[in-house]
Amino acid sequence: MKQFFGMSRSGDLREATRGLSNPQLILLMSNSQQFETHVHELEKLYPHVPSIGCIGMSYDTNIVENGVGVAAFSDGVNAAANVLEHVSTVPVKYIRRMEEDLTRVNASQKDTVCIDFCAGNDACVLTTIHSALRRRGISLVGGTGDGGKISANGRIYEDSVAYALVKNLHGRVKAYKENIYHPMGNYRFIASNTDKAKYMIGSLNGQPAKQVYQSILKVTEQEILTQTFKNPFGKLNGNETCIISIKEVNGNSLACFRQVNDSDVLLLLELGDYQETVRQTIQKIQHDFQHRSAVFSVNCLFRYKLFSKDGYMQKYLQDMSALGSHAGLVGYGEHYNNQFINQSMSCVVFE
Repeated sequence: MKQFFGMSRSGDLREATRGLSNPQLILLMSNSQQFETHVHELEKLYPHVPSIGCIGMSYDTNIVENGVGVAAFSDGVNAAANVLEHVSTVPVKYIRRMEEDLTRVNASQKDTVCIDFCAGNDACVLTTIHSALRRRGISLVGGTGDGGKISANGRIYEDSVAYALVKNLHGRVKAYKENIYHPMGNYRFIASNTDKAKYMIGSLNGQPAKQVYQSILKVTEQEILTQTFKNPFGKLNGNETCIISIKEVNGNSLACFRQVNDSDVLLLLELGDYQETVRQTIQKIQHDFQHRSAVFSVNCLFRYKLFSKDGYMQKYLQDMSALGSHAGLVGYGEHYNNQFINQSMSCVVFE
C-alpha cells in the first residue's frame, strides 16, 4: 500500500490533492472556515471514494496550522467509511453500519484497523465502537476534531463520529500509544463532588481540587492551565494510566478534557524525557516492522503546544519521518482501542 499526504497552507484543496490519483480512502483535515466547502469539493474531485474528515491541524514533515491537509491510502487497501450519529444519546442505534462494514472489508485482527474522527462525547463513542470491533480483535486509532463537526463520504454531521475501516491487503497493521508522563511522587487522590456532564472534579481527598493542585505544584490559579502541560492527572485503568488534562478552573473545581467520576483513583503525573520516549517508540516500531508502508498518527493539541514551546515540534516530525511515510492529525483528544486519552499520541503502522 501507499500513503499520500498533501497540504495547502492557504486552504487550496486542489493544491493539497495535486498528484493524488486512484485513492482508495481519503482523510480530510481542514480549517473551521473552509471545512464544509472542502468536504463538498473533495467529493466532486473524488466521487464515491470513501472519505472521512474533521477540523484540525495536520502534518507530515511539516505542520499545516490553518489550511488543509489530505492523507490518502491506495495500492492495496480495502476500505469502508461511514458514520455513527447522535453519539451523545443513542450511538448504539447505528452500530449495525459498522458491523456490516466489517463484513464488507473482510476485517481481521492482523491486517485491519479502524481510524475515527469524532465530534465529541468520546467515551460513549469508544464504548459503542469497541462493542463491534472487539469481536474481531480490530484495533482503533483516532481523535476528536474541532468545531463539533465531522464528515463522511461527502456529507457533514454534528454529534457524530466518522470512521474508516482500513484493510491492508499486503501486510499487517498494528496500533501504538505513546505516553510521555510518569507518576510524580506518591500522590494518589480519590475524586469526589464530580460533575460527569461537565467533566468537573470538585474535590480530591475531600479537599477543593484547585487548592490541592496549587499547593502541591506551587502555582497561581492563572498558571494552572499551562502547568497541566507538565503535570496532568492520571486515571488508573487496569495496568494502564490514562492521562487527564485540565481544561479550565471553575471556582474551586477543575474542569477536564476527560470524564472523572466519584471514587475514581487519580495520580499526579509529571513530564519525562519526551525526546527519549519518542526515540524508544520509533525503535519499537522499527523492531516490529522491518518494512513500513505508512504511519498515521494523532497527536494531542497539548503535545503540539508543549513541543512548539520547547522548539521541538519540527524535530519531532523529522524524527518520525525515519519510519517512512508519516502523516497525522493534531487532535483535541486521542483514541487508542477503547481508551479516550489526553496529552498522548496514538498511531497505526501499516506493513
